[in-house]
Amino acid sequence: MSDGTSPKVLVVDDEPALARALAINLRAHGWEVVTAADGRGALEAAASTRPDVVLLDLGLPDLDGTEVIAGLRGWTTVPIVVLSARQHGEDKVEALDLGADDYVTKPFAMNELLARLRAAVRRGAGPAAAPDPLVEVGDLAIDLARKKVARGGVDVRLTPTEWGFLEVLARNVGRLVTREQVLREVWGPGYEHETHYLRVYAAQLRGKLEADPAHPRHLVTSAGLGYTLAP
Repeated sequence: MSDGTSPKVLVVDDEPALARALAINLRAHGWEVVTAADGRGALEAAASTRPDVVLLDLGLPDLDGTEVIAGLRGWTTVPIVVLSARQHGEDKVEALDLGADDYVTKPFAMNELLARLRAAVRRGAGPAAAPDPLVEVGDLAIDLARKKVARGGVDVRLTPTEWGFLEVLARNVGRLVTREQVLREVWGPGYEHETHYLRVYAAQLRGKLEADPAHPRHLVTSAGLGYTLAP
């Protein structure tokens, strides 16, 4: 476990009373508890504290819970148990498709929730298997948890699509990522043949991230195959 004895859970809920009650109950059952009240706080807490499991409410004030799931899955395999008042089947399917491991609806029985958390930790790879959310390539510092990139210590502003492209490469630094994989992960299924998108966005990224965009050192193209973020 995170500290060698007690499993660590990150509780993400914007209802103070519920978050407090969950923390009290979980600590009473031997869990180490970290809390966050919004999505951005959850992403930062996951990166800094490396929990064994995340207990996530979908209805957050800044980001939708599904965005938090996607953000976490950009860099970690930590188990995610969704705790939500949303009972529509499509909400559950979307959360699970994005990478959640389990889905518990409110109201819930505490003993059932504890059992589900324990099961998620047993199934999960845990934080020891998670990569570092900070990827450093030359003078680039790519923070997968906070979705930020800096060049030479200066933040670089990327569009959501530019970030998505860079994120796919950063998760596979040093390895060739096929054109089809980039298109599928950034634009979605059905876009695997729209390779003109890649040329445009690769050029935009090089313009922002490379010292000499005409002779890139890091965002390297393998003609007809794909792209590599080279160290």
